[in-house]
Amino acid sequence: MPSFEVTPIGTVRNDRTDVQNTDNWGAVRSTITVDERFGEACLLGLEGFSHVEVLFVFDQFPERDEYREPAPYRGRPDLPPVGVFAGRGPRRPNRIGVTCCAVESVHGRELTVVGLDAVSGTPVIDLKPAMREFSPVDIRQPEWVTGMMAEYFQP
Repeated sequence: MPSFEVTPIGTVRNDRTDVQNTDNWGAVRSTITVDERFGEACLLGLEGFSHVEVLFVFDQFPERDEYREPAPYRGRPDLPPVGVFAGRGPRRPNRIGVTCCAVESVHGRELTVVGLDAVSGTPVIDLKPAMREFSPVDIRQPEWVTGMMAEYFQP
């Protein structure tokens, strides 16, 4: 397959630096500074949205060498094995993460969000306002996911 290059549009800044600390993201306040090449009005209009989808790169994790064999989720033996595309973890092809976050404020090229599960210094590759019409209504997931994620977005 052909490859492609993605250039980050900005960078995350927050108090989280430990990539191994994977829970309790709910109260994390992050500021995304968008690169100056987009101008001071690049976020204009985003303040009217309650949420924004942040696409970012898990740059501090290497990709796995092999994806063919299902592995226990999060490497936990108490969780069932799943294929690479049945999880949202950082060790994945292209290492792309996506999280829908609450918009707290917009000032020039700075966007402050709450609930972004990315450590400080993480490159951001895109921002998209969350729109009701793009959101699924009836989401179904296995019970074990609900239990495992119980503390993920807790403060």
